[in-house]
Amino acid sequence: MATVLLVEDDHVVRGAMLRSLTDRGHAVHAVGTALDALRRVAAETPDLVVLDLGLPDLDGSDALRMLRGITDVPIIIATARDDEQSVVRLLRAGADDYMVKPFTGAHLDARITTVLRRAGRASRTVAPAVHTVGGLRVDVGERSAVLDGEPLALTRKEFDLLAYLAARPGRVVSRRELLEEVWRQPSVGEDQTIDVHLYWLRRKMGESAAKPRYLRTVRGVGFRLVAPD
Repeated sequence: MATVLLVEDDHVVRGAMLRSLTDRGHAVHAVGTALDALRRVAAETPDLVVLDLGLPDLDGSDALRMLRGITDVPIIIATARDDEQSVVRLLRAGADDYMVKPFTGAHLDARITTVLRRAGRASRTVAPAVHTVGGLRVDVGERSAVLDGEPLALTRKEFDLLAYLAARPGRVVSRRELLEEVWRQPSVGEDQTIDVHLYWLRRKMGESAAKPRYLRTVRGVGFRLVAPD
């Protein structure tokens, strides 16, 4: 049994899918908008999300990128778009699988089982990493960070950012790479989200852009994490 978040605005389709998945033993929570989906995922992490693209408040592809900004749980796209270009774009934006409407409850259940099995296999075969840089220790499996023996109280995205940099000590990581790999957003224009998160991350680590210790800015290129001199 899996806990599934179903995001579908058509109440008839939503009801049918909810009944079908519930009958197959899943715990299903259903919402009709992208905003409700984001709120639900932030409050209660499901095992898997089934995301319809035709939502009333936000395009489904934008909703996918926003969900990928806050969670790594598997996402199956439910879409009427079956052209290859659309499918490739969705998979690159962070979808784990897709289904073209209409489909049966049995088909959806089989896809859910397959995606969760694949995700479970990956989590078992790749050991959670622990990164140590100077007095900083980042435990990816426990999602904990300790600096000079003191735990850091980080938000989900602050931790993801720190862990990504800590896994590449000394290497300059570009803004584009951070947006694609940490935020799962390949194109966000002049979004300043990285600067905001770095500002708060530095404050919590007891440093600043003017007086950096671990987090160094390489002007015009990106950022790198190094042990203090």
